[in-house]
Amino acid sequence: MTAQEDVRKFGFVNQPIDSNIDLKSEILRMKKEKNAVILGHFYINPELQDISDYVGDSLQLAQMAAKTDAEIIVFLGVNFMGETAKIICPDKKVIIPDLNAGCSLADSCPADEFAKFIAEHPGHTVVSYINTTAAIKSMTDITVTSSNAKQIAESLPADEKIIFGPDKNLGGYINAQTGRSMVLWNGACHVHRRFDLEAILKLKEEHPGAKIIAHPECEKPVVIVADFVASTAGLLKYVKNNDAKEFIVVTESGILHQMRKAVPEKTLIPAPALDSTCGCNDCNFMKLNTLEKLYNCLKYEMPEITIPEDVREKAYRPIKRMLDVSAKLGL
Repeated sequence: MTAQEDVRKFGFVNQPIDSNIDLKSEILRMKKEKNAVILGHFYINPELQDISDYVGDSLQLAQMAAKTDAEIIVFLGVNFMGETAKIICPDKKVIIPDLNAGCSLADSCPADEFAKFIAEHPGHTVVSYINTTAAIKSMTDITVTSSNAKQIAESLPADEKIIFGPDKNLGGYINAQTGRSMVLWNGACHVHRRFDLEAILKLKEEHPGAKIIAHPECEKPVVIVADFVASTAGLLKYVKNNDAKEFIVVTESGILHQMRKAVPEKTLIPAPALDSTCGCNDCNFMKLNTLEKLYNCLKYEMPEITIPEDVREKAYRPIKRMLDVSAKLGL
């Protein structure tokens, strides 16, 4: 079976790899040879974060994609992130290790249903979280990330009618923070909606000096009990700068790797999911990225992200507007 047939059948290149190969060394060699850059999200496995050229949240990685002069972008994250890179960089080849690395939040917002939702609310500006497909972005006026959503919402006129999708938790948090009354699409992230509030409060009892820090995609009761709420990058910055010695971290556990590197002297406690057996909460889609898949992805330069040009052009406008506003606001 060829690599192309692998992708059609499995969603990734499933070619055999010689057991004597040093995967990390070969990945670095091919990256240099092919003039490629590896962008890694905070939620991927630690060994992949360490081999990435840049590690960050959605906003940081979108900004890096816009700046790179590499010919190939390898995106270690989920599909919509690869799509975002391709939308921004149509002249680059964008590849991802596994097409199966989807996103429950993006999947919660089908394009045809969202189009009907927009039609039911005429005269509204459409603000979409970046965790969406290219098709949703093509219907959007401005995209946001969890890092800049509040500031971008505040930059719009106070009387502007707004639709926000697809994350109802992030949208509700922005409404509460800004006094807006955005109309919310009823979507959510499977990771952030599953945190166990009772377990978090029990951890707080066991560690009374710990700060509870949470992502705004979490359910409202979790956000209410949190001492600090921010994007993944914002949580990392808070852990670095806050004087507390213990933190209960309520987001995907992949961020703990960067936190531990930054503050090895502090205690970082992952918050568990309702059905957790590991005492943490992982994104099964992010964890589909592996060193072996990355090796084959770079070697065969597939799976490749492709987007119809008419969709890409429409989807680029709200992303460009987000990047421009973020730069203006110093985000």
